[in-house]
Amino acid sequence: MIFKMKEVGFYTDLEYGELHVAGDEAYGFRPYQLLVSSIAVCSGGTLRKILEKKRMQVEDIAIHTEVERNEAQANRVEKIHLHYIIKGTDLNEQKIERSIEIASRNCPMAQSVKGSIEITETFEIIHE
Repeated sequence: MIFKMKEVGFYTDLEYGELHVAGDEAYGFRPYQLLVSSIAVCSGGTLRKILEKKRMQVEDIAIHTEVERNEAQANRVEKIHLHYIIKGTDLNEQKIERSIEIASRNCPMAQSVKGSIEITETFEIIHE
């Protein structure tokens, strides 16, 4: 990727389109938003594949995130909590819990920040 400077922030051209990144939300996505998005979507996508392999009937997954940042240390991201809301039929709580553990170990983005950002995960099931 090549990032090019603009008046405020930077942008890059990707296959899907232009990505604008800036410290000010008026000019693009903020870097911490992209970091959290990468971890949440990677974890959720990995979880989805695992649940599909286990032949669980998942209709929808929503991921709510909470982020803790440390203002005293450059506003660094210290903790990300992912809360999965999984909607489907005949969903087994133990299988989902185990699947989340497996997904966490197999998500490249979560593994990339292991040891520097604490990631916690919870879930709830909505039965159809």
